[in-house]
Amino acid sequence: MTLVLLNPHAQGGRAARRIPALRAWLAAHAPDVQLAAPEALQDSVALLQSLPEGSRVVVVGGDGTLNCWLPTLLARRLTVGLLPMGSGNDSARAWGVYGLPWAQALALALQGPAQAIDTGLAHWSDLQGQTHETPFLSSLTAGFDSAVGLRALNGPRWLRGLPRYLWATLHELIHLRHWNLTLHSDGHLKHQGHSLFASSLNTPTFGSGMPAVPHAQLADGQLDVLLAGSFGHLGALLMLPRLLIGQHLGHPRIASWPYRQLDIDCAQGVPLAADGEYLGEARQVHIHCQATSLKVVRR
Repeated sequence: MTLVLLNPHAQGGRAARRIPALRAWLAAHAPDVQLAAPEALQDSVALLQSLPEGSRVVVVGGDGTLNCWLPTLLARRLTVGLLPMGSGNDSARAWGVYGLPWAQALALALQGPAQAIDTGLAHWSDLQGQTHETPFLSSLTAGFDSAVGLRALNGPRWLRGLPRYLWATLHELIHLRHWNLTLHSDGHLKHQGHSLFASSLNTPTFGSGMPAVPHAQLADGQLDVLLAGSFGHLGALLMLPRLLIGQHLGHPRIASWPYRQLDIDCAQGVPLAADGEYLGEARQVHIHCQATSLKVVRR
């Protein structure tokens, strides 16, 4: 069975405008495929849970939509195609479907062969001691970039994509914060001290196309951490252009390495976000790679 599932709230509600065109295209090219666009998250999840295990779902939305539905996509072992209509679209970039005409992307999502990719899973405890489990497809960010993501979500509607993230980044630079982080990677102490951020990526980009870890691969059985140490206002500002073009990895206060399991400890609490969706502040985070855990349609 195949279902096209659209998030009507994606792109600030603009994705819903595609519904008539999608219905017309499906009627002409795939009349047996159902299109659904529930308003409520729980209704979308219920639809996914009702599908036979192994069914194909074409997600119409972006990174946030994928993240919201990811627990059910994994639990039901669903095959996922993507028609990108989000703000960041970093998964779409990694899957090779970003920038395709929508009809071509839809045809590929419906008919293209599927490949298994890795996902990440974070177990984390908040400031109240409550524990949470959060899977992610593209990134799990801790620190500055999570604060940027939260500000971007609440940013001006007339800004979209990368300009919106840049606006949020500049605003966070004005009130630059650091966090005292301890990182253990695959059982070894890798870092202890004041840090701007410590982010885990499964895709080469985050933040709407910033090439944070250009060498990251979707199906290599590991995730990649990007760690930024202590920076002043000017140093952080000068680092931003290097990050935009992928030239930041040579900086002495920037480090990156692959891992299968990562532990982050922060007594004060560090802001956390998964695939750009703000989660809250965490004191302890355990992240591990779930190898080849999701089948997706990619080019």
